[in-house]
Amino acid sequence: MLLTRGPCSKPRSCSAAQRDDSKVKKQDAPALCDLRLCKDGPIRNGHIGQRPPPINPERLKDFVEEDYLNGDVKTWEMKIVSRNEELLGDALSLVPQSSSRISLSSHNKLIRFEDISAAAFKIQSGVQKTPCMYSRLSKLYGVDIYLKKEFLQYTGSVKERGVLYLLTSLPQDQQRKGVIVASDGNFSMAVAYHASELRIPVFVIMSTSTSPARVKTCREYGAMVISYGTTAKDSQMHARRLAQENGYLYLEEEDSAVYLSGLGTMGLEMYEQVPKLDAVIFPAGGHCGLLAGSAAALKHLNPRISVIGVESESFPVLQQSLKAGHPAEDQACNNHHFYGDVSGLCFGSNSLQLTGKLVDKVVAVSEEDVLISMLRLLEYERATVDAEGAIGLAALVAGKLPELKGKRVAIAICSGNVDLHLLQRCIARALTLESRVCRFSLVISDSPADVSKLLEVLAREEARVLDIRQERTFVTSELFTVEVTCTVETRDKIHTAQLRNALLERYPTAAWTER
Repeated sequence: MLLTRGPCSKPRSCSAAQRDDSKVKKQDAPALCDLRLCKDGPIRNGHIGQRPPPINPERLKDFVEEDYLNGDVKTWEMKIVSRNEELLGDALSLVPQSSSRISLSSHNKLIRFEDISAAAFKIQSGVQKTPCMYSRLSKLYGVDIYLKKEFLQYTGSVKERGVLYLLTSLPQDQQRKGVIVASDGNFSMAVAYHASELRIPVFVIMSTSTSPARVKTCREYGAMVISYGTTAKDSQMHARRLAQENGYLYLEEEDSAVYLSGLGTMGLEMYEQVPKLDAVIFPAGGHCGLLAGSAAALKHLNPRISVIGVESESFPVLQQSLKAGHPAEDQACNNHHFYGDVSGLCFGSNSLQLTGKLVDKVVAVSEEDVLISMLRLLEYERATVDAEGAIGLAALVAGKLPELKGKRVAIAICSGNVDLHLLQRCIARALTLESRVCRFSLVISDSPADVSKLLEVLAREEARVLDIRQERTFVTSELFTVEVTCTVETRDKIHTAQLRNALLERYPTAAWTER
């Protein structure tokens, strides 16, 4: 190679030319997503530089809802400058170009600790290192409880870890084409946010029964959200068709090594943040990727740490799958809106194999235990979480783990995406389950004096009146009587029993409404 310098054409030695050429090569090896695409520097969680460019209109011809396409649709060009695809590893290196959907499960191998360490290094600037803090609940249950508050992630879910590592591991040509997902859960919101941050075109197909708040949130994250079909199956079929026709990558929550490695970084953080751990509790269910990935990290660092999974006793998918030796397919859940991703079917043999090999125990809890766990977290930790986030603590609430008394235990609070109307119903039901909100009815004379005496009894017993109603028409008692129904709030079960005894002493015919 012949190089020149200035006006003189004096040749340089081959060794010098080779050194200069090596320098050029070193400088010409950018990261997967070149930071020159963002004027404000690296993209970090909570920081949005330039907004991700919208989608080309000609690629949206089959998206059903044309009103979304007639407004703020723009076009853009994206320049992918990286050629350093060998950094992607082996997990996604063999991608058939003719397929519109990459089968992540085809690279189905048990993850290693090195995979999780690599994932932690790669996603460290894109996700939060959430705190794992000592909880006031420790005194209540006789266990040293440390709560890993993963609901503090930008999208409120631990799924960000696996999604970000998955998206950054995609080939550059696929990042340019875009991804599509059909889900209304935490996975779709994580894909919507991080794909937008990485300048990857992202589409989210949701059923018409999806919560409007969740649809709005995904759009605010930067995704093109399309409502299609009345069921999740309809949305998934439509998303696959769009992926096939337009070359998008159809993403679904699978147990690929890449995705599990990203989720396993939470277990790595918990080990670093809490010394001398005795046990760690994770949500389980069909989507047990977090349990499997984190168990791989924890067991490598300290095999003596007990790893425990918790699922609902209404659909013990994981326990049935472990017993059968293969993913259970016939277990259905009719309460998806409450349990979320915990209620899904077992999605792969990779996570199931890891769970059977590394997880020490899987327990099941009732819906009542989960509701009380949500209430405990709200009262003691000021944490607003959903059922998936509260199910780990529910195992201690239900007394399913007596062997952990006096031990140091970390619990994954991995999701906080609960709709407001559902949260209100859950808290109201939990207060009723604990007998802190109760209702009774009694018949008294239809006079202000007798109603006043009833209120004096309630005030003397320090009960808070939430609601009081009087019924005069639809009663079978005497004409000049009234049936009074009161809803009151008490401190605890002991206080409720004292109030009940005081009322029965003065009003023997008082009837209490049982749960």
